[in-house]
Amino acid sequence: MKKSSTPGLPTAAFIIIFSDLDGTLLDSNTYRWEKALPALDLCKMLDIPVILVSSKTRGEIDLLRHKLSVKAPFVSENGGGIFFPKDIFKNPPTGASLDDNLWKWSLGCPYDSLVKALQEIRDKLGWNIRGFSDMSIEEISRLTGLDRQASHLAAMREYDEPFIIIDDKHQDKSILIKAAAQRGLMVTVGGRFYHLQGKNDKGKAMKKLISWYKELKGGVVSVALGDSMNDFPMLELADYPVLIRSLRDFAPPKKKILRLKVTREIGPKGWNTAVFDILDKMERADNA
Repeated sequence: MKKSSTPGLPTAAFIIIFSDLDGTLLDSNTYRWEKALPALDLCKMLDIPVILVSSKTRGEIDLLRHKLSVKAPFVSENGGGIFFPKDIFKNPPTGASLDDNLWKWSLGCPYDSLVKALQEIRDKLGWNIRGFSDMSIEEISRLTGLDRQASHLAAMREYDEPFIIIDDKHQDKSILIKAAAQRGLMVTVGGRFYHLQGKNDKGKAMKKLISWYKELKGGVVSVALGDSMNDFPMLELADYPVLIRSLRDFAPPKKKILRLKVTREIGPKGWNTAVFDILDKMERADNA
């Protein structure tokens, strides 16, 4: 099962799965994951790490990984931070600092700087922009569908400022992107929100983790699953990239990601099928 059928890859490599959350492993409306449990359980049985990579905060992902019994490192806020549970990873990765029982690699821009930059951009453009820093817990709950406790965790930002634009269909987003770039920042598009962040992205965090795993395991084969444009840097890097079908309207980047597979099913059901298909393909190659 640890062999790869992708040309150019080592034939005895350690498999790692990198997964987005909302709309991918989690249902975009209910945030439930039961339809993905068979494939998740298989990954646990085969000792395949499932690394959660999301725009969600450290607190949100840490809570979720306990519910899912996932023990791998995880990536918060679009690649802003990489965290290793201290109870599982006894020795800190090189360059990591201890923060609330988690070893932490910081890759993103500090949150206070992002909030200030978004205020400057809003004033300069004269747009009606509302960031999480402007919102009450109740407003975040209404926009996300999360309960109050989960919304509180969602508001505990470190590296990424989610925001909405009122009447955004009438605005030229290239102006917004340029204004962010002038401040050394980026704007990405997630499932529900725009995000203002530093030069970090999911792909850069994934690359750093792959290098770390290679030091531990040798050859590595990477699988990545996502459903949004902010997942593209992660999908571009993966040996097995999977775009989970979405109800949102954007063109899958097949020309840029040559090995890309697009699922027929949405959300965790699509995740489950895709993971089974990839692992089955590897197993058949192993037995050939």
